[in-house]
Amino acid sequence: MVDMNTPVSSVCIVGGGSAGWLTAALIAARHSTPDGGGLSVTLVESRRIGIVGVGEGTWPTMRNTLRKVGVSETDFLRFCNASFKQGAKFAGWRTQSPDDFYYHPLVLPEGFPSLDLAPYWNAQMRDDPATASFSDAVCFQEALCERDLAPKLITSPEYGGVANYAYHLDAVRFADFMAEHCVTKLGVRHVIDEVIAVEQADDGDIAAVVTREHGAITADLFVDCSGFSSLLLGETLGVPFRDCNDVLFIDRALAVQVPYDDAGAPIVSHTVSTGQKHGWIWDIGLQNRRGVGYVYSSRHANGSSVEAELAAYVGPAFDHLSPREITIRSGHRETFWKRNCVAVGLAAGFLEPLEASALVLIELSADYIAASMPATRSAMEIVARRFNTMTLYRWERIIEFLKLHYMLSERDDTAFWRDNRDPATIPQALQDQLELWRHAPPGEQDFASAHEMFPAASYQYVLYGMGFRTDPRFAATALRDPDAALDAFDRNAALKRRLAATLPTNRALLDTLAQHRFQPV
Repeated sequence: MVDMNTPVSSVCIVGGGSAGWLTAALIAARHSTPDGGGLSVTLVESRRIGIVGVGEGTWPTMRNTLRKVGVSETDFLRFCNASFKQGAKFAGWRTQSPDDFYYHPLVLPEGFPSLDLAPYWNAQMRDDPATASFSDAVCFQEALCERDLAPKLITSPEYGGVANYAYHLDAVRFADFMAEHCVTKLGVRHVIDEVIAVEQADDGDIAAVVTREHGAITADLFVDCSGFSSLLLGETLGVPFRDCNDVLFIDRALAVQVPYDDAGAPIVSHTVSTGQKHGWIWDIGLQNRRGVGYVYSSRHANGSSVEAELAAYVGPAFDHLSPREITIRSGHRETFWKRNCVAVGLAAGFLEPLEASALVLIELSADYIAASMPATRSAMEIVARRFNTMTLYRWERIIEFLKLHYMLSERDDTAFWRDNRDPATIPQALQDQLELWRHAPPGEQDFASAHEMFPAASYQYVLYGMGFRTDPRFAATALRDPDAALDAFDRNAALKRRLAATLPTNRALLDTLAQHRFQPV
């Protein structure tokens, strides 16, 4: 029986990859001491089990995470073949017309939230359907992305930029990079071995993981980063999995790595998400290649038809590539922290890679665990309850936001798109929000939790990009300051002109970075 007053002094993380090593880094960086004491962190990783390796898009939060654990941005970008990401471009999601695209950038609309340009833009669109797209009218970042421009200069400090940005990265190299940093700089013990059994105490706590060559490894807290198998939380502690395939239909992915035609090929500054008959294709530009994949619903299509669509998208180079099929089980565990075990990453759940939610959930979960590390086993119960409430809320909001992209589509060419508009597949909370947003734009009043995943501006970008309109007649009070709105639209136009003339391309900046470093912070 565990003494509930025993101090928590050791953590064992089972599984490597992005989830395991980010968790190890955040915990070790926060709880290490100059004398080598503090919390001991052990990561057990099997070389026999590979990582999924397609989580190549991040949120801007990754900049703060890497800085917090002491990583150089220059070294990270070089080693991980990483590039700068300034948002996502959605093409072919609404009507499939040649001009059917919109952006979800990483910069807030000009003046937001003190000045909301959405009512003014909706009024302009009502009077003149040729008005510029919402993202282009209120934000300068679409103009940067359309020109493949970088968000910063070589003279910019590490993790600082002219525009908000995230990264595209090679997930396999990123795991190796973080492993090296954790072991050499943060004192994490790395055990390369296979877990063959899990031992439990009489009260149900996990007492140890038993490895083939290193025997039993004990700890006060276990972090399950074992991937889809969820060895500790799912298999050992029996926490059920909650499917959400009634809302999100995507359950397969076919992924390839596409080489550039030449070394100087442009590197796009955003994730390209192109709607297809039975799902969509992601296209991510790294320094040395593109990562391309078709995520689809196997209920609506077979693998051969999907492969043909992917081949048509990639072009002749596809004939020399080896597609990898990945099974996606959309959903999450019913609870995420049970007894002395908490799951992070795929062990907690997984959704399709739309909007790059996988890595940010890892970051947020690992950071919370590190910041709220319980002092004793008794305190762990309180921390676990809070973590479960917060994490469940985040999963539910992500599911709703992803569904928003599909349900607003006007595509009628396949059952996949038609079925996504079925009200029975749309969460009631999302339906309620949409009813309100017909009369007033999404605002801060709609998102009251401190744990929101997407701000009101993100909903505005997707809603108005997909053709949704807020009737300005119901928002007359929001149009009370047209001069301020006109000034904001003008400032955005001026920013686009100035930045387009001064920023280098993504490729040019990354090529320069191979010889020079960003300014250290």
